[in-house]
Amino acid sequence: MLSKFFTAKRAVEVGTALADEFVASGPAAPSSAVPPTQRPGQPQQRLQAFFQSIDREARPLQLGLYGRSRLVHSFKWKLLEKGIAAETVDRLTQMLILRLAGEETEAQPAAEASEARTDRKHTSPRKAEALLAQADGYVTQNDYAQAAALYMQAIELNPRHANARIMLGAMLCKLGRYAEAEEHFRRAAVLNPRSPDAHSNVGTVLLWRGQVSEAEAPLRRALKLSPKHLDAQVSLGRTLLALGRVHEAKEAFRKALAVAPMNIHALMGLGDIAAAEGRMEEAETLFKRASELQPRSAGAWASLAALRKMTRLDAAWLQEAESIAGSSVAPFEEAKLRFAIGKYYDDIGEFAQAFRSYERANELHKLAAAPYRKDLRTAFVDDITRTYTRERLSRAHPGSSDSAKPVFVVGMMRSGTSLVEQIIASHPAAAGAGEMPFWSDAVRKRQPAAQRELLSEQTRGQLSDAYLKILDRCSSGALRVVDKTAINLDYLGIIHTTFPRARMIHVQRNPIDTCLSCFFQELSPALTFTMDLSDLSHYYRENHRLISHWRTVLPPETLLIVPYEDLVSDAEGWSRRIIDFLGLEWDPRCLEFGKTDRPVLTASRWQVRQKIYTSSVERWRPYKRFIGPLLGLEDLRL
Repeated sequence: MLSKFFTAKRAVEVGTALADEFVASGPAAPSSAVPPTQRPGQPQQRLQAFFQSIDREARPLQLGLYGRSRLVHSFKWKLLEKGIAAETVDRLTQMLILRLAGEETEAQPAAEASEARTDRKHTSPRKAEALLAQADGYVTQNDYAQAAALYMQAIELNPRHANARIMLGAMLCKLGRYAEAEEHFRRAAVLNPRSPDAHSNVGTVLLWRGQVSEAEAPLRRALKLSPKHLDAQVSLGRTLLALGRVHEAKEAFRKALAVAPMNIHALMGLGDIAAAEGRMEEAETLFKRASELQPRSAGAWASLAALRKMTRLDAAWLQEAESIAGSSVAPFEEAKLRFAIGKYYDDIGEFAQAFRSYERANELHKLAAAPYRKDLRTAFVDDITRTYTRERLSRAHPGSSDSAKPVFVVGMMRSGTSLVEQIIASHPAAAGAGEMPFWSDAVRKRQPAAQRELLSEQTRGQLSDAYLKILDRCSSGALRVVDKTAINLDYLGIIHTTFPRARMIHVQRNPIDTCLSCFFQELSPALTFTMDLSDLSHYYRENHRLISHWRTVLPPETLLIVPYEDLVSDAEGWSRRIIDFLGLEWDPRCLEFGKTDRPVLTASRWQVRQKIYTSSVERWRPYKRFIGPLLGLEDLRL
């Protein structure tokens, strides 16, 4: 996705042709380490012809950094395939890199050319280009750290080199340094506003870091500049899917496949949509197709594990997953596989190995996230509880809406909110909108004022109008539409002053089961507290303090507490209670929620298609010896 350095077909063709031409021009190089120009009997004319071929066929292409890398890479591997000794190939590759950068290489071994460059202290831009050429060489060798170091040196000499910043950002992503990468991509977009690559990379790294709402604009900018930009199109599809805009996401992936029918990322995107819509066999077919097209694809291989419960018969899957995870994949790709491997071991009951895999996955996942700040979370809850008191919430709120259409299902992630939403959405008079960033975006734009004082009449009116339009797009005919964004728990005071007739449902699951399930899932990096057990424990305690406050200050007819364990043990009784709370007549289809035809975009997409089951109750017990920071939470029940 993120500029896997933008494949240049022509560059690959030319690199391969240069290798074929060089091999055809004389006998195969011996297996010794003697440089070509020093080899006894090596005609000088052969090297001259090689340089002339580069000047004639490669340099006129005026390739960017990635194009040069692809050309050099194809040249190198074609020579190796032809049986040329590795050290000789390295010498020839270095000559090619220098020649492409405009360095004089005739009749000079690579080492001498390097010394000559050092002696010739010309202008900074020229030295920068030489560094970039060397960095390109390290990219072809998958030595991302060395390549990044050279790109940094080049940027120090020429800070306005936009393409160098793009390549540096790509290397930093390979190294898991996403925040730094974002900075360089943004700088590249400023230096060259018409670079679709720069804008695409800004959007993609924002998506990877969980800043989904911010990702859409730069991706659309990239596509405006280059309508067939494949990486931007796929990343836009991923962004739209994360925002719950399934139909738009599907269109984006199909547009990508129209340009590149075998693009595995677009295929995987359609696979995720199929899984979200309950078409698991179709999803599996698409994921398998992606893995056939790119057998070492971490994403495709990991996605297969999420579609069903794994068994020991899937040992071949495990072996390949371990092999891919142990190769030189980027941290975010390894994280996906480690989560999937953890699920495999959990499914077959090997809990120690499962926990180790989940630990590794979360350590990698942290690289894309900002550190969790316990002090800020505590201060936020302090502000909210001080601001949204019973007295203030009981007043009339000018500008508010009298609509009863919004229903808010809240709670910790992995607490059963998807199940409750699915039960409600199975009612013919209701619909599910999934998770939406509306309220978190609205509060973030108005912080810190929004958490320390009530919204103005004008702001309440604007928010209610905008939100109802979104719900109407989800389902214009439904009497109730469910927003199951778990983090809306933070904003129930703001929501109540905007929609005083809205109903709110808090799902309460065993605290340890809830937190452990968060730790076992690849959730958004924006949820920075989910990747560490101590952070999870702290966040849960603050959430408990917050819901205890809402129970005290909100009108009793506004908030319903649903214990997850009671719901799964008495599905009909609690389902009836939920539907009655929303002011709807009972409908038996609410008990057949697994058949409801609607996309479920959360990690529970498989579970909510199943009948009610109780195996998720007390599932933390086999992990007791690993989860010390969570053990004190067990008594935090409402």
